[in-house]
Amino acid sequence: MAAMTAKTQSYLPFMKMHGLGNDFVVVDERGITPQIDATLAIAIADRHRGVGFDQLAVLSNSPDSDVHLTFWNSDGSTAGACGNATRCIARFLMDETGRDSLTLTTDRGTLYAKDAGNGLTSVNMGQPQLNWDEVPLARDVDTLRLPIDGEPTATGMGNPHCTFFVDDAEAIDLAARGAEIEHHPLYPERTNVQFASLSGPDHLRMRVWERGVGVTLASGSSSCATAVAAARRGITGRSVRIDLDGGILNIEWRDDGVWMTGPTAHVFDGQWRL
Repeated sequence: MAAMTAKTQSYLPFMKMHGLGNDFVVVDERGITPQIDATLAIAIADRHRGVGFDQLAVLSNSPDSDVHLTFWNSDGSTAGACGNATRCIARFLMDETGRDSLTLTTDRGTLYAKDAGNGLTSVNMGQPQLNWDEVPLARDVDTLRLPIDGEPTATGMGNPHCTFFVDDAEAIDLAARGAEIEHHPLYPERTNVQFASLSGPDHLRMRVWERGVGVTLASGSSSCATAVAAARRGITGRSVRIDLDGGILNIEWRDDGVWMTGPTAHVFDGQWRL
């Protein structure tokens, strides 16, 4: 994607990408004046009058890594992490540079990405945050079983998560329950919400409500949080297949962090008229 010049400053180039249907607008601000703010993010997010996305990701120069990533939700709020977008951008940068590994910085910290072969991309999303004040929660409670109906598990992955383990994830009214739990007073910064059921050994079916977005086909950080919660509760081991509405992610909680592996897609490039 070419950088903007003086003659094209009325247009903002962007890429449209997705990971398992979890879709993103990606803006490359390396070497140009930053353009994205909350008002512009909301306008681009409109699926009827704009482009539409679950998250908007902005690339900028970083002295400490190959690139810095900033994430915007469709409601104009920001997110500290977005796993599927990170994988999509990592694949784009590896294709751009011919490398098979790189580092990216986010508000979550430094993340490592590598080519996993067969068109798949892996990203280390870092260590999960398991203490109540790291998630963060409003008060000191047991993060393994929260004092919420259904006893969900709280996990931080650079953003807060609330994972319910249920008999049948398909039977949940995700829109109603997700909206309710996102704004639960135990989560001062709101939360992503997951409902997961066991499909087989180390195999989960999971559905996602994303904070600031709503129902999405997939979520990388939610998948990582769910895998960590399942392992902590003894439901699965630390290497898990997760079936989402949009496809399959493989999550492995290793000593060096939570690794997420799956496919990505670069759908098209465009220009937004400012």
